[in-house]
Amino acid sequence: MKNLYQSIDKQIEFNKGKNLFLDKREKSLEFIKDTILSIKEIDNLNKEQEESLIEYAANKALEEFYRINQYYYFDEEAKSELKSIYSKLIIMAKSRALIPEKIAETHYNNLEKWLLKNNSFAREIYKNKSEQLDAVVCSEYSYQLQLEILNLDKREIQEPILDIGCGQNARLVNYLKSKDYNVIGIDRNEFDKSYLFKSDWLKYDYGTDKWGTIVSNLGFSNHFVHNHLRNDSKAEEYAKTYMRILSSLKVGGSFHYAPGLDFIENYLDKNKFSLKLLSLGTSTINTSIVERIK
Repeated sequence: MKNLYQSIDKQIEFNKGKNLFLDKREKSLEFIKDTILSIKEIDNLNKEQEESLIEYAANKALEEFYRINQYYYFDEEAKSELKSIYSKLIIMAKSRALIPEKIAETHYNNLEKWLLKNNSFAREIYKNKSEQLDAVVCSEYSYQLQLEILNLDKREIQEPILDIGCGQNARLVNYLKSKDYNVIGIDRNEFDKSYLFKSDWLKYDYGTDKWGTIVSNLGFSNHFVHNHLRNDSKAEEYAKTYMRILSSLKVGGSFHYAPGLDFIENYLDKNKFSLKLLSLGTSTINTSIVERIK
């Protein structure tokens, strides 16, 4: 099994950043020698080992898609479909009905169709791009800069605290935890700390009258803006989740986020919520603080 996991890592690394939407004649997506040699080992796997391999390959693929474009979104159904693609890959490999080149072609065509089904904007962005794509990522800021951007006063911050899209390094959450704040973070990454959770922010159960402070720096609202500007079907889900987040605040609690969301903030019930808008020096990033007052 170790060799199979290593071959997956090498294959992902070989295809790192390559464009799925190039013309077939230009595509360089292919199986490397290690992958071709490992096909024989698949015959000896039991069902449990196969499922473990499929899970690993799908997770590694997701990591690469997220690395290329932070705005890609895959719900649980999409993740299940991705596992099915890797299951089909194993079936094709075991059958020996196709040569490795044809197996690879079929597999990458399946990935392309899957990506388009779940993120239809991808073809428009990448169809005229080169073979190697630049990643669209959001850097993780230091906790000091996040405190400043989000206008968080450590002496006045209310608990419990939730960081939506805390980032793989969870810098703000880890800092607040080190100061004994009651804080948790959620993100789409895997974590090994009890106060950090892998979760989809559109599906997360925020609760009601629960949080003293919710924060999200270039996370939730950044993706909301992206979907809103594209008039994407997910925009409505973001709007509903935004209201669920506000409802999860205690009276007197606040949601600090950047960038702001003027297209929905203008419609907030002023009897229930107050809005403060801030700008940070010469930065183009603006911050919003919504406080629940009733």
